[in-house]
Amino acid sequence: MNSAAPERLTIVLAPWCPHCVPLSVRHGRRLARLLKVPLRTLDIDRPAQERAADRLVARYGDAAPDYLIPQVFLEWSDGRVEHLLTGFSEQVARTDRAWKDLFRSRWLKGVLAGRKR
Repeated sequence: MNSAAPERLTIVLAPWCPHCVPLSVRHGRRLARLLKVPLRTLDIDRPAQERAADRLVARYGDAAPDYLIPQVFLEWSDGRVEHLLTGFSEQVARTDRAWKDLFRSRWLKGVLAGRKR
């Protein structure tokens, strides 16, 4: 049995992106509360945060030279990093639906059930 626990939720974003702010920040806060973990945001318009975001996306996310945002990652106590969501370039409603699907997912139910043990 894996005893790893969620440690931190990270959202790679930009403040000018309507898929990111306020939409993904709001959903990210809710998810972090459910998981009982801190929320970290990495702003791709801030050089130090951009470097960290680029490394995270390149290693675990949907990487491309001009990658889509937001991208959401869950970091685990055993060192794993799980990519949970990439925003869509279509309408903001499509990214909102992806968040809502994540909240309804079996994956999240399983993670939350593991937290209650």
